[in-house]
Amino acid sequence: MKKIEEKKKKKQNALLETAYKLFTHKGFQKTSIADIAHEAGVAKGTFYLYFKDKTDIHYKLIAHKAAALFKRAYAELMEQNILSFEDQIIFLLDQMIEELVKNPTLLRLISKHLGWGIFKDSLVEPIDDAQRNIYDIYMKLLKNSGHNFREPEVMIYMIIELLGGCCYNSILMNQPKPIDEMKPYLYETIRMIIKNHEI
Repeated sequence: MKKIEEKKKKKQNALLETAYKLFTHKGFQKTSIADIAHEAGVAKGTFYLYFKDKTDIHYKLIAHKAAALFKRAYAELMEQNILSFEDQIIFLLDQMIEELVKNPTLLRLISKHLGWGIFKDSLVEPIDDAQRNIYDIYMKLLKNSGHNFREPEVMIYMIIELLGGCCYNSILMNQPKPIDEMKPYLYETIRMIIKNHEI
């Protein structure tokens, strides 16, 4: 049974990685399900065992990449001795920003399309462990903070939306300023959001 699951996961990952390559090189509109299946080396019917349609794989790919980005940042956080919840969040965001600076293709995929609705839906129906654990990690950080927060889901929604908008414009277009100049403003605003949600 384990070998069957491993084969299924391998095919699913092949489809996701192929979709990432095609969407970022050809564009979403010019990529067909047949293109994805062919490049991934699977039958077109196999695609539908894992994804409903092209939009479904697109959203799941965005959530998959965003969750993996968060998990890498969290692994770095675990190597630090940062006790303050605010500082932990800022550290996580800074790690993610630096990775997006190095990979503008990933930034274009994530920031332009990642909305809270897409992201939350992927957490309700996760396709891998990275997505399954991300919300639990956030809740664990909240619990260990020593503070109570009202509407923690609203708080993270505001932070995600702010981060996405700022990163996209600042990293890709240097607007209104390059990302290194924007960071102090961004982090100050995020600290204010967190403080505003403390009970």
